[in-house]
Amino acid sequence: MKPYYNHLGEQMATNFTLKNIPQDLYEKVKKRAERNNRSINGEIISLLAAATMPQPVSPERMLARVRELRERTRGFLTEDFIRQAKQEGRP
Repeated sequence: MKPYYNHLGEQMATNFTLKNIPQDLYEKVKKRAERNNRSINGEIISLLAAATMPQPVSPERMLARVRELRERTRGFLTEDFIRQAKQEGRP
């Protein structure tokens, strides 16, 4: 999406409209905005920014996931299986 620029060449904000927001969700966002000293719009922007930023993964968490996947594939991804898959994929 291309940014919008005003007559001075300054980048302008893009508008975003939310419709049919459930009342209970609106109230939660409103309370959160009050706690963080923000407008509702500012709180929504903050939430969207946080939700779209990459989340760092600790080495311990990554190793735990690797071990879990290794355990789940134990006995399946053998040397013979990998060799056969490579051979089948070649002309």
